[in-house]
Amino acid sequence: MTLLDSAAVVPGTRTAPAEEAVRRFALTLTCPQRPGIVHAVTSFLLQHGFNIDEHQQFDDPVRKTLYLRTAFSGRSNKGAPALAEEFAEVAGHFSMSYQIHDQTRMRLLVMVSKAGHCLNDLLFRWRAGTLGGDIALVVSNHEDLRPMAEAAGLPFVHLPVSPDTKQDAEQALLRLVDDHGIDLVVLARYMQILSNDLCAALEGRAINIHHSFLPGFKGARPYHQAYARGVKLVGATAHYVTADLDEGPIIEQEVIRVDHTYHPSALATVGQDAEALALSRAVRWHCEHRVLLDGSSTVIFR
Repeated sequence: MTLLDSAAVVPGTRTAPAEEAVRRFALTLTCPQRPGIVHAVTSFLLQHGFNIDEHQQFDDPVRKTLYLRTAFSGRSNKGAPALAEEFAEVAGHFSMSYQIHDQTRMRLLVMVSKAGHCLNDLLFRWRAGTLGGDIALVVSNHEDLRPMAEAAGLPFVHLPVSPDTKQDAEQALLRLVDDHGIDLVVLARYMQILSNDLCAALEGRAINIHHSFLPGFKGARPYHQAYARGVKLVGATAHYVTADLDEGPIIEQEVIRVDHTYHPSALATVGQDAEALALSRAVRWHCEHRVLLDGSSTVIFR
């Protein structure tokens, strides 16, 4: 018997229990304003042996509502569902709407058409580890961006859409969401209008990006319209998808100053930069549970 074997069987000894791993969580909540809310949250975390890593709150004097995000960590064998259940008593006392999230990374389905600038930016940030979630697959109504997706090692699913096939295509999309365990659908310049039923099915878990000018230009060739009007600002808006076209709760907006020297193609280039920036920020903030939805608006804890 070797010395190591002998040490392993010394009578009367016990193997030390495995040390609990450090686990990280984020609590997000909204509730009516009243004294004692923060004290109740921090007391709960202290009683459970957690350390607060990041805390942000916003007291809205108009809505008379408190919005809060607290990131915390500690050695625990409890997961987010168990902690959420134990927190229910505190939440009930203050009429809180709340969620406790763990470190599980969100899985993303990216939808595209022909323009690749937003997809390219998302792929770069994903591979660099700064997107906040993991892209699981790319879906498109055209074949144009298949090489870009497959070069990144991602499945590419072609779902052509016509008036006759729209319903079937949307049902196929929902099956992909279920089959791949998708947490967030990202419309990265996907140039199809989603049906009301699909918007309802993806409520709170689908983000869209669109160009937005001051003033706004609708219809074809928006950058040519902007040039004709001599715009001084080019922008983009990332928002949650709703049945009201391009009017969902806003997550992020990016604006870039331009002048009379920007011809339509230059405006389009600047606009694409704004779109990519706004969309990637919105995706990351959503994946990090920094976006609190409140009806038609949002509170963002950056």
